[in-house]
Amino acid sequence: MVKLTMIARVNDGLLLAEGLDDGRVEKDIDYYKQQAKSLFKKLSQSQHEPSRMSIETGPNMFHYIIEGGVCYLTMCDRSYPKKLAFQYLEDLQREFEKLNRSQIETVARPYAFIKFDTFIQKTRKLYLDTHTQRNLAKLNDELYEVQQIMTRNIQEVLGVGEKLDQVSQMSSHLTSESRIYAEKARDLSRQLKVREERARRERADINNPNNYYLGCK
Repeated sequence: MVKLTMIARVNDGLLLAEGLDDGRVEKDIDYYKQQAKSLFKKLSQSQHEPSRMSIETGPNMFHYIIEGGVCYLTMCDRSYPKKLAFQYLEDLQREFEKLNRSQIETVARPYAFIKFDTFIQKTRKLYLDTHTQRNLAKLNDELYEVQQIMTRNIQEVLGVGEKLDQVSQMSSHLTSESRIYAEKARDLSRQLKVREERARRERADINNPNNYYLGCK
């Protein structure tokens, strides 16, 4: 089934619209939304990514198409037919361009076309049941082929960014650990100096003959 739908401008990754939750809470949905946003960011930084791709992520698959400077992305179960996923995205793309083409390049705020969710939800329902006559006909459409669309893993696509994030986290952790170590070293140094000063005074008292005579009295 179609679990997630997001639409973003490619040149800057700005989110334009999203299929709102329909009451069913998908496990780890926020995690997958973050992956989708990272993918949009990756696409905005590269001019060499394919205009259509499927990406494996856990038990799910991201599918996206890029048309007219806009990325249309959905996430489905791995078992959901790839052909239906891309036809679903094409239905969204045609309607979105028809309604919003003149404004796509000029909007500056996120989710400027959030009202498009109405169409997303209506279209999503049409694609939920893969066994309807309509969807079976689409699956049997020999003129629509998706075999040549590349399939990659999310780590391959976002791996560099993830590694940089890990390095950054490790660096921050090491910096924090170094700061704690330095503070502990300063505390130990102060304690050592206090002990040395106390021992020096005790030795001075023992070696002072005046203290001896005072003790005898």
